[in-house]
Amino acid sequence: MITENGIITQANPSFAWVKTTRSGACEACSSKESCGTSGSQKEMIVTVKNILHVEKGDHVVIGLETRPMLFLTFLLYVFPIILLLIGAVIGDSLAPFFKMDPSLISMICGFLFFGLSFYIIRKKNNSLSKNKKYKPFLVRKRSQMIPTSCSTP
Repeated sequence: MITENGIITQANPSFAWVKTTRSGACEACSSKESCGTSGSQKEMIVTVKNILHVEKGDHVVIGLETRPMLFLTFLLYVFPIILLLIGAVIGDSLAPFFKMDPSLISMICGFLFFGLSFYIIRKKNNSLSKNKKYKPFLVRKRSQMIPTSCSTP
């Protein structure tokens, strides 16, 4: 499970809005430019279901399940390449029937299948965005106490 610390900025009985600070893991991520954490934006607001009855100012830990994130990574990065290769192979095998250059037909079919992959991803996105296993959730409340070894005199 992927977890992140945050502070509740607003809450009602149904939902809570959690402000999180971009962590060091975001710096190493190749998708940081496209997820809304790029540039000078150090903080993000995440909406979660208020299952722990948190209130404004509470420190919490939010989480995301790892398995769905791995599926999304596959869908966004590997699936388009697989369809590109399938299209290129199909184009290469169809070239003799059209009596055309196999490289040209492979390239055209490859790009068509590559474009098709983004259409499929776009359609899949609509159904996945409604699925609760792809959304962050509250894991637990955190203590707001400062450890005694870190307190100032």
